[in-house]
Amino acid sequence: MNAQTERRLIDGPVGAIECAIDRPTDELHRETPRGVAVVAHPHPLFGGTMDNKVAQTLARALVLLGYETVRFNFRGVGATAGTHDEGRGESDDLLAVVAALRRPGLPLVLGGFSFGAYVTTLAAARLSGAEAAERLVLVGPSTQRATPAPVPADTLVIHGEQDDVVPLSATLDWARPQQLPVIVMPGVGHFFHGQLTQLRQLIVRSWH
Repeated sequence: MNAQTERRLIDGPVGAIECAIDRPTDELHRETPRGVAVVAHPHPLFGGTMDNKVAQTLARALVLLGYETVRFNFRGVGATAGTHDEGRGESDDLLAVVAALRRPGLPLVLGGFSFGAYVTTLAAARLSGAEAAERLVLVGPSTQRATPAPVPADTLVIHGEQDDVVPLSATLDWARPQQLPVIVMPGVGHFFHGQLTQLRQLIVRSWH
C-alpha cells in the first residue's frame, strides 16, 4: 500500500499465508493502535488479490481510523500455499491470520470486499466471547452465489447501486430478514471505479 507496508509470511492450515501489514502513522495510535483489523480480498479465480484497489481502500480507511491493518492472500494467490476452496478453507486462512497477528487486549475488526466479505462472515461466525470481532465491514458482499453467515446488527454494509457482479437486490434480500441496514452508493458499480476516495471517506465517517 505504501513504503511502510510490511510483508510477512505466516503459517496457515495448508502452508504459508502471505500478509501485508500497515500501521497507523498518527501520533495517537502509532505506538498503541486502536485495534487490529484483518481485510479479505475478492474472488481469487477472477483475479482477486490482497492488492485489489477496493481491499486497499478498505485497509486505508481502517488505518486512518487507528487500526493496525492486515491484508492477506487467500490460498493459491501470490505466495500463499494451497488451492481455492470456495470459502471453507479461506475462512480457515482468515482465522489463522487472526490467531497469528491479533494483539492481546486490543479489539479485532474484520473487513472484506465481495468474496472476501462472504468469507469474513463465515470466519466471524466462528469467533465468540472474548475472541469475537468488535465490528465487521462488508463492501459489495457476495450474497448471490452463496449465502453469507448472519452478522451482528452494527455490521457496516456498503453496496453500489449499479453493482453488475452482485445485484444490490441480492444483498438487500440477505439483509432484510436480519433488519440489517445497507448503505447504498448511488450510481456505483461493483469495483467502485472513480469512487474509491468517497468509499474510504464513507467508512471513516460511518465509524463509531
